[in-house]
Amino acid sequence: MTASLLLLVLLPAVGGVLFGLYHWRRARRQADRLDRMLSRAIDGSFLEESFDETLPSALETRLARFLNGSAASARALDEERRQIAALIADISHQTRTPIANLLLYASLLEESPLSPAQQGQLCALRGQAEKLAFLMEALVKSSRLDAGVLTLSPSLHPIQPLLEDAVAQGAAAAAEKGISLTVLPCAGSARFDAKWTSEALFNVVDNALKYTPPGGSVTLSADRYELFCRIRVTDSGPGIPEEEQAQIFSRFYRGAAVRDQDGLGLGLYLTRRILIRQGGYLRLSSRPGQGSEFSLYLPLE
Repeated sequence: MTASLLLLVLLPAVGGVLFGLYHWRRARRQADRLDRMLSRAIDGSFLEESFDETLPSALETRLARFLNGSAASARALDEERRQIAALIADISHQTRTPIANLLLYASLLEESPLSPAQQGQLCALRGQAEKLAFLMEALVKSSRLDAGVLTLSPSLHPIQPLLEDAVAQGAAAAAEKGISLTVLPCAGSARFDAKWTSEALFNVVDNALKYTPPGGSVTLSADRYELFCRIRVTDSGPGIPEEEQAQIFSRFYRGAAVRDQDGLGLGLYLTRRILIRQGGYLRLSSRPGQGSEFSLYLPLE
């Protein structure tokens, strides 16, 4: 009698445990499937699967449909970017010869006897042709970076030659405006693509020289941290208002105070994209009337 009562008590308990284990295992399998779906969505390899509609998997099915739509949108966006990059490359190719001819004829006209008025018109013509050539080159680089067409190859390089090369490129412009352009000695290395990072750094230096008034100063220096090397470009220019700082790295953006000066608003955008593609980033610290400091962070590993 006692055994029978014990059996009657244990059977519901065992059944409850088994029932709980069954539902726990089913919930665990569904959670594992959701985890795999999200992981594939993050790395871009998600494809919709078939699910058993007899199971309580409405959330799973809806998530699958959402992720499938998101994956399709991402693929369409990537394809659109590639098409835009190809279009810009085609336009650049087709305009390269006319721009080269404009510059050639401008050079030939410079050797001809011209009146002062004609000399001024010729100077404007050459300036606009050079600006157009630079614009097309910058657009091609920008579109290729956005589309992932350009491949950057970071490797370990010393920092000091990178800074000295940027100073050498900007020396003529600095001398013309009477700006003190200096580089402070630094030791250490970081991982970066030498060609593209050199261009990124010079974009920042060129901006600093462009907007620093005559007699001002631009200084390059570097500090080493645990994970990054920080390159600082500090100028004594007019500074950037706080309300404009969030937009300063946008494509074609130019601050209200510098819109009457030469420039396209692409240099800082390209610099930021180049650094991001290498695992780095770009920051700005500035106050109106107190100059600006751009910090380029390059990973050590």
